[in-house]
Parts: sequence; C-alpha cells; structure tokens
Amino acid sequence: MRISQLLQRQEPFLSLEFFPPKDRAQWPGFFDVVRQLRALAPLFCSVTYGAGGSTQHNTLEIVTRMKQEYGLEPLAHLTCVGADRARLGSFLSGLGEAGVDNVLALRGDPPRGETSFTPDSEEFQHGSDLVSFIRQEFSDLCIGVAGYPEKHPEAPSMADDLERLRHKVASGADFVITQLFFDNDRYFDFVVRARAAGIGVPIIPGILPVQNLGALQRMLTFCGASVPEGYMRDLEHVHKVYGESGVRGLGLGYAKSQIRNLLDRGAPGVHLYTLNKADTCLDIWKDFSSRDGLK
Repeated sequence: MRISQLLQRQEPFLSLEFFPPKDRAQWPGFFDVVRQLRALAPLFCSVTYGAGGSTQHNTLEIVTRMKQEYGLEPLAHLTCVGADRARLGSFLSGLGEAGVDNVLALRGDPPRGETSFTPDSEEFQHGSDLVSFIRQEFSDLCIGVAGYPEKHPEAPSMADDLERLRHKVASGADFVITQLFFDNDRYFDFVVRARAAGIGVPIIPGILPVQNLGALQRMLTFCGASVPEGYMRDLEHVHKVYGESGVRGLGLGYAKSQIRNLLDRGAPGVHLYTLNKADTCLDIWKDFSSRDGLK
C-alpha cells in the first residue's frame, strides 16, 4: 500500500528505519530484530544501505521478505550512486513484482573515507533527478524524500536547501522524512518554513535514540545535525563515568522525551532510526503504545 494513503489516517504513528548488515551470515539475526519489532505495528519500515551504495544489491531481497514474510510495509531506499536508466528500471520493476509500493529517493552519501559526492552520471546527480524519473516511468510508486531541519551540510544556505526540497516535492515526492535532530523547535520551525515555501506534503520527524557516543559524533560530521550543548555535556559525562551503558540509558530517556513532546505539539508521527536495536525500540514503544490513536 502507498505510504501517502496510510498517512491520510490522521493518527499519530511510528515508523522504523533498518540498516541491514552487509554480511549475509548476519541476516538471520537482523530478521530476528525485524520479527521482534513487528509487534510495534509500524506504519512502514524503511530499508537503507551503506554509503557509496555498498549494500544496495541486498535491498530488493530484504524489502521483498519484509513484505511477503513479515507483513510489513517497506520503503526501499534508492540513491544516485551508480544510477542509470537501465539499472533503476530493473530495480523499480523488481519492487513492483514484489508488491512493494514505496521508495525513498536520495542523492546518497560519499563512499566511506571520502568527503565529497561525485555523481556517476549526468542524468542522476540529485535526489530530484530520481524523483522525476520515478514519477515519469513508474507513476504508481509512492515517493519519499529527505529533509534537513538544520540544512544539508553542503547547502550554501537554509533558503537554498529549502528550495531544493521544494523542487523535489514539485517533481513528484509524496512525503518527507527528516534527518535526525535533537531540538524539537528546529523541526517545527522547519515545518513552518516549508509550508511558507509551498511544500504541503507530510513532513515526518526522524528521531535517533543515541546508543554510542563515538558513533553519534561520526554521524554528526556528515548529516549536519547539532546537539544541544547541555545534552552533549551530559552524554560526555555519563560516558566518562558509566561508559556506553550510561550513554544508552541517557539516549533512551532523551528520545522518549523528544517523541512525547513532538506528538503533544502535533507532529503526525515519528520515524525511529532503530540502529537494529530491538530492545531500545521496544522500550520506547512501551511508553507510547498506550497513547490513544498511536499506531
């Protein structure tokens, strides 16, 4: 089913993002996490892959299994890395054959160890190029795109970044999922600016429960997000005193508080970056599954 149709229910929801392991020997453990998190009844589940497209070839098989074996609504990530019409057409046709109706169109990140993104073709250099191609050639698919509450790190200005998002939506995108953020005011300000720019599609906030301080710091270098000074100070303190277990505990509590505030202030739902951690997501779900209407 198209995610755009699911979003019309006007009910607070939870969606999940998974990062499948590259090594197929680890797939049984990954699908065990999927099985556990199916209990959360997520509205949809996105499936990403490594920077530089390093595990893109696994995406079609994984989203097919999620749909057919686990009864979940998958959102397949697709980037400009290695993109050409034949390769994209084959992948998108495969989604249709598997009954997968949703794709997240992204430019993609540079390969590991590189700092800049170099397009592989003249035709597919930006996320908007993918959106246009999909909308023209595979019009039945529902298309999601990424949005940056604190602007893409490569964008020269907030206004330029917002115009790029407006262009993606005008090219045919049906909804937006935000990059992670830790200050909810930034999300709500982003929504206000997007609406003023004529972007009317749903904008879903992406939330990361911090698990590891080093991983968080690496992530911040390429996603452009910031961490409130007090929260980062607390993370560094508990890491020094209690190690990673203290970081996980603090990160879990902060994520719960963020989600509660987002829903109370009218966010349509929450997209949770799971890091493939079933226990963390299940703990968060316990706090919110009892909320009226949370699906």
